[in-house]
Amino acid sequence: MPPTYVLARDHLQRAATILQGADSHSRQLRYIIERTITLMSDVRQPEPVRASNVLDFSAFRESRAGFD
Repeated sequence: MPPTYVLARDHLQRAATILQGADSHSRQLRYIIERTITLMSDVRQPEPVRASNVLDFSAFRESRAGFD
């Protein structure tokens, strides 16, 4: 996970801790922050593309389809 996501998640966790009030606005904000943290944790990073000297002809044809 990129460091910016980790930093953002840490900040949101701190904000959720600060919002421990009993009023409805604090509860709603805390719920939104906690849900955002959960969504950020669910983000999966795409696997890096490995360099290869093998050409996929079908992918090449698709990429060139607009140039014909």
